[in-house]
Amino acid sequence: MKVDKKETLRYLGYRGNTPDAQIEKLIQEVTEELERESLPKSVYREFPCEVVGNQVKIGPFSVESNHLSKNLHGCERAIILAATIGRSADLLIKKYSVINLAKATIVQAAGASAIENYVDEVEEEIRKNAEERGFYLRPRFSPGYGDFPLECQKEVFQLLECSKRIGITLTKGNLMMPTKSVTAVIGLTREKYQSCHQKNCSRCEKTDCEFREE
Repeated sequence: MKVDKKETLRYLGYRGNTPDAQIEKLIQEVTEELERESLPKSVYREFPCEVVGNQVKIGPFSVESNHLSKNLHGCERAIILAATIGRSADLLIKKYSVINLAKATIVQAAGASAIENYVDEVEEEIRKNAEERGFYLRPRFSPGYGDFPLECQKEVFQLLECSKRIGITLTKGNLMMPTKSVTAVIGLTREKYQSCHQKNCSRCEKTDCEFREE
């Protein structure tokens, strides 16, 4: 797992601007600390997938969602995934919120970059395995995107045994702890032209893509 400096700067709001030397130094310090202390873990399972209208059924999991059904249309299999970089980012944010607010803000951004990069690594493992079987990946889609209800986190957690297997828990509001954690659905399609090999939509210039996350 690595922290992407470019993505960290994007999360910090540096869009085409160069940070000063002091911020550069803080980013480097935070990056080294976060990479050293993070404990990335993931779990995923593959299920049969069926889409009828806006109804999606993935193994024992079912949900009504226009956005998810569009993303998974034509997929006969799907992956349900959960990943985390552990408590390191949360602990560093708590520490630096007291002694260095600038560093706390940078940890927040670097942590967001770190979990995205880690999920990219897990997705690459999934992609290689899928392509060996003649499947291609759709863009990952997480609870809370569009009309895919955040409440579905509960079923995802039960299916994957997230608390037991990788140490993620849910708050009453269905938010994950540690905060730098991700759950997602990844469709598997036989149609190569319908797949997506971009790491995420924020890095892709194809704004008319029908699978683009809103």
